[in-house]
Amino acid sequence: MNRRDFLKGMAGAAVAGAAMAAGCGNPNSKQAEGFSATEVPLGKMTYRPDTHGQQVSLLGFGMMRLPVEGGGDLRSNPDAKLDQELINRMVDYAIEHGVNYFDTAPVYLKGMSETATGIALSRHPRDKWLVATKMSNFRNWTYEASIEMYHKSFEYLQLDHIDYYLLHSFGGEGDFQKRFLDNGVLDFLLKEREAGRIRNLGWSFHGLQEEFDKVVAMHDKYHWDFAQIQMNYVDWHYAHEIEPENVNAEHLYTELDKREIPIVIMEPLLGGRLATLNEALAAQLKAREPERSLASWSFRYLGMYPRIMTSLSGMSAMEHVEDNVRSHCPCEPLTDDQMALLERVADEFAHFPSVPCTACQYCMPCPYGLDIPGIFSFYNKSLMEGNIATEGTVEQKEFRRARRAFLTSYDKSIERLRQADHCIACGECLTHCPQHIAIPDKMRMIENYTNTLKDSLV
Repeated sequence: MNRRDFLKGMAGAAVAGAAMAAGCGNPNSKQAEGFSATEVPLGKMTYRPDTHGQQVSLLGFGMMRLPVEGGGDLRSNPDAKLDQELINRMVDYAIEHGVNYFDTAPVYLKGMSETATGIALSRHPRDKWLVATKMSNFRNWTYEASIEMYHKSFEYLQLDHIDYYLLHSFGGEGDFQKRFLDNGVLDFLLKEREAGRIRNLGWSFHGLQEEFDKVVAMHDKYHWDFAQIQMNYVDWHYAHEIEPENVNAEHLYTELDKREIPIVIMEPLLGGRLATLNEALAAQLKAREPERSLASWSFRYLGMYPRIMTSLSGMSAMEHVEDNVRSHCPCEPLTDDQMALLERVADEFAHFPSVPCTACQYCMPCPYGLDIPGIFSFYNKSLMEGNIATEGTVEQKEFRRARRAFLTSYDKSIERLRQADHCIACGECLTHCPQHIAIPDKMRMIENYTNTLKDSLV
């Protein structure tokens, strides 16, 4: 079934005509009419209801890519502090324009995200925002350590209740069982929900379809209030093709929708890659709507799916906030022709030889000092900009240009001691990658490519 047929079947007559114009295809959306590509309007945010009828902004603020003092990020400057003043301004702007969902976790930004989120949000009335955080007990899932993590979240966020609490990123074989069931953690959290200290209890997923299906089936017993999945116009059909252990978003969405479980979306832009498409793909979207950003296409696409409650975007600069807010104030629906265009772009993107890294940094720190997300980001950027020579171009002028651009920029972007050739394939990173990337293999690929370019200089 293609996307257009699926959406027609899901939405039916309720999302046709005026309802489509009112809320990206969802009859439950609430917003004022109108859209401006040159300014960010006030009072026009699109909202969706959660299980209890709470109105949630369709744009959620992901607090895992926050800015650091002096620019850059914590990979390039591991001792840097978060830029709290800028974070406060970004949060202020988001709230002013109707964003009310803020997502953090104990493990984000080396443990600093919850504190920064708490500082920024506590400056606003409590009824103006909703916060989500997580049980990130990846390395120590004992009951004692898990419950301590839970209580610390209240302290760092300055809260007496948490609006949305997630069992964080299960997906490996037996992962959910050992981290949440066998140790009694889920029983504890269910009691916390009953007591009102957790208003909504859910989970986020990266991993095997068998594990996803098991946990979804537990809905009859545990009554999940929401679930968080990775979805975008590429992952709908191509997540499994890009990395065999990943599950297509079509399956994830459909199974949750059957049970009427509200959905939170992560990686709507695939770690920013859908906002920085190569020239050929970007040109297809720009030719259709020159005034819109590439990112806006992804958010409007997600807005077409009625069960989606909010889509998270990790924002590290004010211009990210402004553009993302603009795409949701209001969120305008895509036409059938525009959906068909995204299908073609998705197909081309999925078969482009980039590394499917979203820069989540779960693989960090590397015990041997490699800048894993930085290496992949540089490689993908070079690929998108045409600075990676393709097979058969060795004797051509284009190859010489690409070779020079890649080698000159590599050492500037990634410290030599943190480059791909220092990977010893220890495998420590493999169990932490939510995209299931064969990281050591990709490091060898990049090392071999770099060596080939250097050898061609001789």
